Amino acid sequence: MNERILALRQKMTEKNIDLYIVPTNDYHSSEYIGDFFKSREYICGFTGSAGTAVITMTEAGLWTDGRYFIQAQRELFDDFTLYKQGCDGVPSIPEYIKSFVESKKDSNKVVTIGFDGKCIDCGYIKMLNNQLKPYEVIFNGKIDIVGMIWTDRPTIDFRDVYELDVKYTGETRRSKLDKIRKTLLDSESDCLILTSLDDIAWLMNLRGDDVKCNPVFMSYVILKKDVTYLYANKKSFNGDLINKLKEDNVIVRDYEIFYQDLQLIESTERILLDVNLINYEISHFLSGHQCVDSINPTLLLKAIKNEIEIENEKKAHIKDGVALTKFIYYIKNNIGREFITECSAVKYLEDLRKNGEGYIGPSFESIVAYKENAAMCHYSPSVEEDRQIKPEGFLLFDTGGHYFEGTTDVTRTITLGKISDEEKLHYTLVLMGNLKLMDAKFIYGVKGQNLDYIAREALWRYGLDYNHGTGHGVGYMLNVHEGPNNIRWRITNSKCPDNEILREGMITSDEPGLYLEGRYGIRLENLLVCKKDIENEYGQFMKFEVLTLAPFDLEAVDVNVMDGHSRELLNEYHELVYNKIAMHLNDEERAWLKEATRRI
Repeated sequence: MNERILALRQKMTEKNIDLYIVPTNDYHSSEYIGDFFKSREYICGFTGSAGTAVITMTEAGLWTDGRYFIQAQRELFDDFTLYKQGCDGVPSIPEYIKSFVESKKDSNKVVTIGFDGKCIDCGYIKMLNNQLKPYEVIFNGKIDIVGMIWTDRPTIDFRDVYELDVKYTGETRRSKLDKIRKTLLDSESDCLILTSLDDIAWLMNLRGDDVKCNPVFMSYVILKKDVTYLYANKKSFNGDLINKLKEDNVIVRDYEIFYQDLQLIESTERILLDVNLINYEISHFLSGHQCVDSINPTLLLKAIKNEIEIENEKKAHIKDGVALTKFIYYIKNNIGREFITECSAVKYLEDLRKNGEGYIGPSFESIVAYKENAAMCHYSPSVEEDRQIKPEGFLLFDTGGHYFEGTTDVTRTITLGKISDEEKLHYTLVLMGNLKLMDAKFIYGVKGQNLDYIAREALWRYGLDYNHGTGHGVGYMLNVHEGPNNIRWRITNSKCPDNEILREGMITSDEPGLYLEGRYGIRLENLLVCKKDIENEYGQFMKFEVLTLAPFDLEAVDVNVMDGHSRELLNEYHELVYNKIAMHLNDEERAWLKEATRRI
């Protein structure tokens, strides 16, 4: 690592860079990124999906959130200091940079901040610039220093693009394009620029495999009133698909000429875009244009699933529930008899999912975490640290799949042997939070921030908590993390709006947890679809319908801790699981599920 930092700082000196920012990002502001874009991982060693490195000539730091504190402490190279975002006394990145700039003011030196402008959001640099206005600062976004020293950097991986049939999407591409053009008219704009890959995939009813676990393809869109230009790798499209796109006035152009075509947009044209999602390089090309900063019009349309999508999602979750139930049965009945590791468990569950018709692949990197490994919220097993699973303690598995019928994301924690009374208490408190949020009834206009307390209340009564949000939106055969809907009490500066009303058709996760470093972790997650409930003189009331179908572990439940309502909710859920799943199991598995879902 010392060689990498030395090489980076040598380049910083050559390019007159005083402070260099390395975000976790690609050209499209994606949450998950391809290997070509893992510059932050290359320079600091941390493999998590969220975090930003900041390097000066004397210091190097990594900022990440509570999901990754334990993992980052293990993985970071020695040269780096971990800055735990949101913790007391920990400066934010803007605060750190401001302090660094202030420290240089007596030297009469203009501080130059460097970064790769294609891999950092325009809105982020705009915010930094506003905070540093009192100081003389130069922003240099034309320099990819990590790329200069990364000699064996992977290439961008372009794979085939395919069409998702309307029997899955529930709406044609032309219909979606017409809705977006209406937005253009309403905003008195001439064109829309889209760079977020899931928005483009949804709008075009296309899917790809350019980003691991995300069925998207590297692309940009310039949508005008009479034509849409789709910038992508043309070799990824077959001739029939190119022609079908032409029928909808969608012209496929080479991915590499997007920036060149930006210069062809007339200065008199009003451009609709989301400044928080376009990169700094794009903003540079559009600096002389009249831009209308607005949330992408695709965002809310994509989040509200139509009736066909919801019915398909229910089918996907039955398939997924069968795989999960078979997996739990296998682990429970073979632990201690077979040699099972975290990695072999991942493969076993993946093979079970592959048996489901229409299965595409995992929706994120599988988490199978045994004992204290589960205290790392986003731990993923590796060949280098493949731990054997034994008949004792907790096993946590957070996994999901993409099917043509939808995307799943589910977490279960199960016991593999006798556990302590404290472990039972903790499991039961997390379970109660999950069940009560699933049962929530609320009036229309409520946001996820309003509901977060329901999932945490049981834990908070015991002075316990978890350091992550309770729920996130989920895409339809798309990104497993999708805005704008979420459930969390802490509002953050994320890449999509934090505080959206929960609307009919939105799919949101319900995943409270508890993590005790060095001991164990517990998380229980279901996906919920928001639906209308009764309407009366007080307004429209809303509720959730559960999609996920897999048993919770009754062996870990302390019935005496649960109130009567929670017990009934658990019984009702387990009855639903049995009725939906049992017919797809063999005799032995069905008998086991009957006992595993018994009334308590």
